[in-house]
Amino acid sequence: MYPVLALALLLVALPLAGEAQHTAKAARIGYLSPASAAADALHKEAFRQGLRALGYVEGQNVLIEARYADGRFERLPDLAAELVRLKVDVIVAAPTTAIRAVQRATRTIPIVMAFAGDPVGDGFAVGLARPGGNITGNSGAVAEIAAKRVEFLKAIVPNLSHVAQLTTRDVARAAVTETEAAGRTLGVRVITTVVSNSNEVEHAFSSMRDARVGGIVVALTLRPYWKQILHLARQSRLPTVSGPREFVEAGGLMAYGPDYPDLYRRAATYVDKILKGANPADLPVEQPTKFELLINNRTAKAIGLTIPPSFLLRADQIVE
Repeated sequence: MYPVLALALLLVALPLAGEAQHTAKAARIGYLSPASAAADALHKEAFRQGLRALGYVEGQNVLIEARYADGRFERLPDLAAELVRLKVDVIVAAPTTAIRAVQRATRTIPIVMAFAGDPVGDGFAVGLARPGGNITGNSGAVAEIAAKRVEFLKAIVPNLSHVAQLTTRDVARAAVTETEAAGRTLGVRVITTVVSNSNEVEHAFSSMRDARVGGIVVALTLRPYWKQILHLARQSRLPTVSGPREFVEAGGLMAYGPDYPDLYRRAATYVDKILKGANPADLPVEQPTKFELLINNRTAKAIGLTIPPSFLLRADQIVE
């Protein structure tokens, strides 16, 4: 009788053991964005695609703990601390504002930059080949593309003399300095203005009118204020340029930068390597290889700007 009882108990325990084993295999990934869930949907879906391509199925062998600041940058430190308390296996973050918050929250949990403007300059890595800490991932190469954005404004407004650069405090320093340097090279004065709320955006546009600004470079980190910025830019009939394609889709004139969804898909590769035991300190930071220029011709017409046909030929996509 005892052997039969022991066998019965073993059969009951086996499914429970299998269930525990299944749960133990599910990796927990933290995901931090300063945007809202809706605004970040394209990027998160690209990250999920990258995971699926590597054999990860959400809810089975991987769980994603996503946190969104909804445009309130001051929330990022608390959200980062929350992910650390959850003891996730790795945290994916972008852009610089989010990465900075996670870096300050943990020096032990691996962090993957979906993209960062200047990983070395901003102190996220000691070098691109060997990051040296708990952070690795993708560079957004802002130093390389910042000059191009000023160049593009000059190409469509030949008599351009003053450009406003709207940015935030935590944006990559290289983005600011390289934009200003590009202006000096092209004979254009770049006026950098740091804004952190709607009132400061309004004040910035008042200052632009006095400074005879003829174009605006808008930081990606100002996404929560894009609607307001683009409304005021249209009223002032000012051309605008930023990085991601969503900027053009929102009504911006131009977007030039890396393929951001592709960077999020590539971030999944870093996550996979780390989950399999790789040390982020030894995983080289990758530079983007694909860049795209998008132009919103509807916006150009709305602000009374005729874009030269030769420049339109350079665009990867034109919104009519």
